[in-house]
Amino acid sequence: MSEIKVPDLGESISEGTIYKWLVKEGDTVGQGDVLAELETDKVNLEISAEEDGVISSILRQAGENVAVGEAIGIIGSGAGSALKAAGEAPPAAAASSGSGDAASVATAPQAAASASPAAAPAPEGAGGSAALATPGARKLARERGIDLGDVSARDPIGRIGQADVKDHGAAGPGAAAPAPAAPQGKPAAAAGKAPEDGKAVERKRMSRRRLTIASRLVEAQQTAAMLTTFNEVDMTAILDIRKRRKDNFKQKHEVGLGFMSFFTKAVIGALKAYPMLNAEIDGEDLVLKKFYDIGIAVAAKEGLVVPVVRDADRLSFPQIERQIGELAGKARANTLGLSELQGGTFTITNGGVFGSLLSTPILNTPQVGILGMHKIQLRPIALDEETTVNRPMMYIALSYDHRIVDGSEAVSFLVKVKELLEDPEALLLEG
Repeated sequence: MSEIKVPDLGESISEGTIYKWLVKEGDTVGQGDVLAELETDKVNLEISAEEDGVISSILRQAGENVAVGEAIGIIGSGAGSALKAAGEAPPAAAASSGSGDAASVATAPQAAASASPAAAPAPEGAGGSAALATPGARKLARERGIDLGDVSARDPIGRIGQADVKDHGAAGPGAAAPAPAAPQGKPAAAAGKAPEDGKAVERKRMSRRRLTIASRLVEAQQTAAMLTTFNEVDMTAILDIRKRRKDNFKQKHEVGLGFMSFFTKAVIGALKAYPMLNAEIDGEDLVLKKFYDIGIAVAAKEGLVVPVVRDADRLSFPQIERQIGELAGKARANTLGLSELQGGTFTITNGGVFGSLLSTPILNTPQVGILGMHKIQLRPIALDEETTVNRPMMYIALSYDHRIVDGSEAVSFLVKVKELLEDPEALLLEG
């Protein structure tokens, strides 16, 4: 007999939510068979059987929050429903890459959760491991000896942030932050209760990743002095290079020449010139990073993810395009590994692929800078007092943390990005 335990989920992740079970009590399983899918703050993982046997007991159900190392089921010996003997594999299961692995990254897009919102228990509010909290808040609570069960969250979704832990510690034991007030004129309704006016609504439980995204975005706005500066780029030179060289580039490197490699190189050149945009705040310390791990925001089915291109300054144009393509494909298939999402020194997000003309991106904390790309649009540009031409222009936006980045530095950084993009040959020297 052995316990089915939640495996180590990687750095900074201490808990997850059971997304769904792929087996039921009485099923016969073999070593390496996938038993359940676990939803974490960043990716979905598969929990595999560590030995042959029969599922004798399922201890935790779909929708429940579970901690690393917690037993969620038991595999016993004896006869069961013999899925394998009948030649039937557990539904949607895939063999893990290693026979002894406790968890492996999912290999197919995750289906929507089948459990209804009413059936899924709400996150527990008491106890250090059960409380819904950000990794930073958990770390701070451990350092200060604070029980997260005693901390009140100001976040509308009930997730505890670092600021909540700090306020709790400052106020003393037992102090609670005020609960968020209900909107004026709209009395709070009980969960699952139909509106009084009888109009149809649909209530859906937010996925763990969506809850995490919501919490991190709110935390970024609450903790950083965020400001955005804008500029515009004449994309004529880049479009000309792509038009002349894209076929040969594709034939030689077996990958398309897109815009992201140009922008990644331009950002790296600007970060080298203005290193404060490649830093982060750690308590009262300023950490200046001497490497360039660039996060690329990707819209996936379960929500925005930011896989990281490591040491992007050492990569060529085709290497950058290939890595971005592979990471984006994994993100959309929900097969990203935790190591591909962790870290990052600066982020690039491209709202232009959805038609956005202008936006103010939100920081991917603890990073202090994020560059927003937008739609390329023909606009009349005055070359001099007498000559006006139509040029393919793109608005670019830099959101930055004003606590450590001055406005002049942020503006100069964005101007540097503009200059490098408008003179692509300079990217070979400075990117």
